[in-house]
Amino acid sequence: MNAQSAYGILAHGLIFGAFVALLPLGELRARAALAATTLALLAGIAPVMHGIFGTPSLTLLQLAILQLANKTPSPLGHRPALGLLAFAIPFYATALGAAAFDPYALGYQPAALLAALVPVAAVLWWRRHDAWLLILAVDLAGYASGVFANLWDVLFDPLLVLLALVIVGRRWALRLIASRLR
Repeated sequence: MNAQSAYGILAHGLIFGAFVALLPLGELRARAALAATTLALLAGIAPVMHGIFGTPSLTLLQLAILQLANKTPSPLGHRPALGLLAFAIPFYATALGAAAFDPYALGYQPAALLAALVPVAAVLWWRRHDAWLLILAVDLAGYASGVFANLWDVLFDPLLVLLALVIVGRRWALRLIASRLR
């Protein structure tokens, strides 16, 4: 088993535990999350998730770790999720062939992409978004480790985009329900 596969399976175990930690279990939340993480690794849930979704991004793994550590509110709120969707939907559309340009290829030679992340980091620092700045720093360190061949794979993945879609869709659904109850 190579390093990327081992990372993917362990990360998916933690992500599964983080999803269980979202359940309203009260005092048992931490124990249920630990049990779910262990179960995902031993019963084969994590390898199945790895097979379906591929290797998770370091960003998603860090958000899962923050959820397991009971960090509230999560850094992935409505506005960051909306921003991620605004970027990821056109990114995946063009990467899948909707245009002649393939932005995914930029991740293999990421000098321009790394230069573009400098002002992003500066804005995160200026606005005191320390959690996102730390996530970005760990992402870049993870890319430098050589486990990931493409910088985009470190920053986001389809499961993270799906999670952002659920967060945005949940807010819109709650607004729709609230407007009909009036």
